[in-house]
Amino acid sequence: MNEPGARGVVARALFVQFFRREATTRYLGSVTGLAWALVHPIALLAVYHFVFTSIFRATGFAGSSFLAFVAVALWPWLAAQEAIQRAAVCVPGYGGLIRKVAFPHEVVVYASVAATLALHFVGYAVVLGVLRAIGEPIHLEGLLLAIPLWVVMAIAVAGIALALASLQVFVRDVEHVLMPVLMMLMYLTPILYPLTLVPERLRGWVAANPFTWLVARLRAALLEGRLAFEFGDLAALAVALALFAAGRWMFVRLSPHFEDFV
Repeated sequence: MNEPGARGVVARALFVQFFRREATTRYLGSVTGLAWALVHPIALLAVYHFVFTSIFRATGFAGSSFLAFVAVALWPWLAAQEAIQRAAVCVPGYGGLIRKVAFPHEVVVYASVAATLALHFVGYAVVLGVLRAIGEPIHLEGLLLAIPLWVVMAIAVAGIALALASLQVFVRDVEHVLMPVLMMLMYLTPILYPLTLVPERLRGWVAANPFTWLVARLRAALLEGRLAFEFGDLAALAVALALFAAGRWMFVRLSPHFEDFV
């Protein structure tokens, strides 16, 4: 077996092991971990639904209820947010292995991102099924498009996570800055409101947010049943690949120095 092929086999084997570790120790290995992954988005969705429908009197958008309108977009955001936060601090957790064994360090980031997004997608599908069962206008066939859309999101999230994880090794304040930044980005993304409510002079800036594209495409698929691919999907994939390439380049450049700091 040639050397690049051998490295690929090792990397895949490590990914599987790390994926299992991330899924079992952080989520499935404890009641609180599983609750955080599954109950937290439901609880947050319930709070938003109460506040916006009972207090602010928000009505449905895009021909659906406010609950369905928000649920379709909120859960992917929370999945991406948690994947970025967990992956950004995952490298020190493997410090002992990094100091002793030579392996592609980026695999730990991929495993952390994949485990988080995979578990959240299962929860997403279950919640959509429950919403459909209680009479919400959810097109479950839209999951056929939602899967590749989540893959595009995963590529972008992995790139962002690689960059942040490499910085976190040297600048430990990254994780403290990350939460408020992600919170601000959430409210600058049309998750709790439609893009049409954004003042026209600011709408272009909000529309330029890559997650705005994802929100719109998921709503089109799951609330309207539109499953056709669009030209904008290729542009979004290109942006995701660019983010991934930039994040990986940064990670690979810095990873040889990790063992001195983890």
